[in-house]
Amino acid sequence: MNGFLVILATPGPTTSTSSGLLNTLQGLVGPLVGCLVAFFVVFWVSLVVWTWRDIRARTQDFLVQVLATVLVFIFPIGGLFIYMILRPRQTLAEIYERQLEEESLLAEMTERQTCNNCHARIESDFQVCPSCGQKLKRPCPKCERLLELRWTFCPYCATHLAGGPMPNMPGMPAMQGMPGNPSISSMGGQVTGNRY
Repeated sequence: MNGFLVILATPGPTTSTSSGLLNTLQGLVGPLVGCLVAFFVVFWVSLVVWTWRDIRARTQDFLVQVLATVLVFIFPIGGLFIYMILRPRQTLAEIYERQLEEESLLAEMTERQTCNNCHARIESDFQVCPSCGQKLKRPCPKCERLLELRWTFCPYCATHLAGGPMPNMPGMPAMQGMPGNPSISSMGGQVTGNRY
């Protein structure tokens, strides 16, 4: 009976194999946990750095930049989701590009000439509006360059336009200084009112 107890007390080959396997697993768990911890630390730091760079591209308010970065620093995953919900929609570069586009459209619109009568787009060399037929300019009888309707002299060849300015057309403002216009009054030989 004592021999049987001695056989049970001595470790067999299965016991030594399982303890060796357990030692090997314990040896692998340490580096594996270390790698996971290192990964999560690097991931956390990269989230903080990304948040800092992203918020700086979206606002110039230093307090908002610091608060967003601290939020992600303290609560890495939850703070990132909160930041993504609350962050400004556009970056400063996108806002600047949109402003440039708006300014260029505005400049283009101000450069366009429109008809005084129907507000259709016209070109500088049109004599009449193609939409409503409003007289816009007239040719000089001598040099044939297009002149404004209110001009009395051709600025290109200095020709005195015999008829003076054209009579008022529909949609055109009343011209002062025209014969028969009530804005001119004669007091002692002196003419009052604007020339044009």
